Amino acid sequence: MPYKLEQRIYSDPLHDAQRARERLLLEGELPSGFLRAQIEASWQRSLKAGVRFKDPLVAQQSSACDVLELKENHQTLISMAAPEMDHLSRQFNRDKGMVILANDQATILSLLGDRRSLNNAGSYALQSGACWSEDTRGTNALGTAVVDAKPVMINGNEHFLDGVSCFSCTSSPIMGVNGQLLGVLDLTTEANEQHIQGNMSAVQLAARNIENRLFISHFQEHVIIAFHSRSEYLHSAWQGLIAIDLEGNILALNEQACQLLKKSRENLLNLPIETITGQAPTVLLNQLLRNNGATLQLRDVVLYCELLHFPRQLKGLPARKESFAKDARKLKRQANHPSLQKVGAEHPRLAKALRMALKGIDHDLPVLLNGETGTGKEVVARALHNQSQRADKPFIAVNCAAIPEGLIESELFGYREGAFTGSRKGGMVGRFQQANSGTLFLDEIGDMPLALQARLLRVLQERKVSPLGGGEEVDLDIALICATHRDIKTLVKEDTFREDLYYRLNGVGVQLPALRARSDLDVLIADLLSRMGAAHLKIHDEVLAMFRQYAWPGNIRQLEMVMKAAVAFLDEGEKEITIDHLTDDFIEELNTNSSSGRAATIKVTELELIRNTLEQCEGNVSATATTLGISRATIYRKLRECEA
Repeated sequence: MPYKLEQRIYSDPLHDAQRARERLLLEGELPSGFLRAQIEASWQRSLKAGVRFKDPLVAQQSSACDVLELKENHQTLISMAAPEMDHLSRQFNRDKGMVILANDQATILSLLGDRRSLNNAGSYALQSGACWSEDTRGTNALGTAVVDAKPVMINGNEHFLDGVSCFSCTSSPIMGVNGQLLGVLDLTTEANEQHIQGNMSAVQLAARNIENRLFISHFQEHVIIAFHSRSEYLHSAWQGLIAIDLEGNILALNEQACQLLKKSRENLLNLPIETITGQAPTVLLNQLLRNNGATLQLRDVVLYCELLHFPRQLKGLPARKESFAKDARKLKRQANHPSLQKVGAEHPRLAKALRMALKGIDHDLPVLLNGETGTGKEVVARALHNQSQRADKPFIAVNCAAIPEGLIESELFGYREGAFTGSRKGGMVGRFQQANSGTLFLDEIGDMPLALQARLLRVLQERKVSPLGGGEEVDLDIALICATHRDIKTLVKEDTFREDLYYRLNGVGVQLPALRARSDLDVLIADLLSRMGAAHLKIHDEVLAMFRQYAWPGNIRQLEMVMKAAVAFLDEGEKEITIDHLTDDFIEELNTNSSSGRAATIKVTELELIRNTLEQCEGNVSATATTLGISRATIYRKLRECEA
């Protein structure tokens, strides 16, 4: 008489699997209700394929050439999975685990770990080139994940073959950019009921990271937008990803994107991104680039978005794409350099001067930038160009101090072939002509030789230039921005700089403050981190306090290098920059800066900071004290000390 299943819930899956195995051997058919649904379905498929519990676990002997060809055919998947496999291997080394990557046929591509550590005779069958499909090995995490195309957890004798019943295996499929199965990531350890659920979470996280890495790699020539309904999930394995082409149409979405949007991939592909966001692609990109992200209110959900990738080159495009591509190029150019608003940050006097300079540029007035080395003169010049009416025209920069005196004239004005010994065949177009219709930036103009200043003045007055060695004059239409760290008025008095040229260049003068004199250090740091792709990082209060006391002799350029080094020294998962992330030589400078030998510099810096903050707070001493975190009495005392 057939045995009827007892009407109770078993709390031990391994015990239930053993009972199912015994019943199958005894009665010749698989009893229902003993196994989890996914495992029961897999056992049924294994039986249908003719697999038996006692089948030997035969190792497949693949030739070296076959294995090499297999790896070459899946090189992209292997390389993208390598960092996650390495991380998992180190994470589970204590549990004697093996990390396995297989393709979409459950054939092993690569492994990390020592098979001998699994203490099982069947572990020798785990090798590159071995196939672990359900048809050949029965229920196992690799083969079952391929069939189901979803994560699977198989513990102990839930495996079909007796030879692998000592393993605990967790696998997660790896899906391609179009939702197709590419492979499977697996973590195999000795059978352990307690930790297998944690194994599954780790494997799924690693698989999603691999999928995202594959997605980004595949769409290097396109725009990729990341989003999630919760901002803290951006930059995680669970963010949604959308790739769009230069017409603003959706090329691909990852599975997380489909889930967040609550729509299938088929219903979203090739649609304009506007159908999801409600905004034209250029408007959306502008928000993402300028604001380091955007918040979109859809019908039933709020999405937090960031621009994850922007193509390096946009060229050779069909005419029908030219409009969007032109906007995209402009947005990319602006994204690579901070805007005037970011440059001015929260420094009112500088922000006002930059607004005036921009108006001057658009009315054909030359701009003269003055500031210490490292205060960002070229950054400001590029920002002025990018926001001027000439933004889509050339920006040509020349460092007058870096070019030998004998070559600077030919560099600026060009020359005809044969103009002098050693001249280039065919001659050379000078920087003035290269900048025609755009902007010419002459850095370190104070170092220009006196003899050359006369010719520069004549070119600026006549708006014409001719190359050395003769030739037709060329009409010039350029915006001119010059910069120097020197006091040109003093140079004029010393007769080393022409007074008439100075007044020709100084249409709108902008004084760039030294970093030690700026009260918006926090804003500058935040902008630098954003441009490094590290906007999510925070700066420890101790580090900020040290930065505020430091004199910054290298100004913004030095600050940028310090931040780049600190970001590079962060360990995985760290989200705050502390003193441990600063280089030893910089810490030594900070300590030196705080010694008595630098007391005068610090005192001047403190006073400049107080005055700048007072100006920002429109003379309100209480507001200034609150902003700086000091008392009103301290402000009055320091101002009196200065007057004394």
